[in-house]
Amino acid sequence: MSAMPTIEIQVERNASPDQLDELGVMQWPIWTKEASTFPWTYDDREICYLLAGDVVVTPEGGEPVQFGKGDLVTFPTGMSCTWEIRADVRKHYSFG
Repeated sequence: MSAMPTIEIQVERNASPDQLDELGVMQWPIWTKEASTFPWTYDDREICYLLAGDVVVTPEGGEPVQFGKGDLVTFPTGMSCTWEIRADVRKHYSFG
């Protein structure tokens, strides 16, 4: 029986304006959500850039990952997790 691949959330703190430009982040749609806790499963890879908020995402069977304003975050396809939004979130996002 083979081990499950490691599913990691990648957080890049204070992404550079050049990098955001290259990805076209400011053209991506915006998602907002008030402080709350909810389960989520990623059917596709998501990259998001936080304009505001304080979040802790805990992957199923993994360690909690904290991120917030100015962070560029990548969630892998197939990951199930719990989102805990500690301060209202506003983020640009892109799937695929």
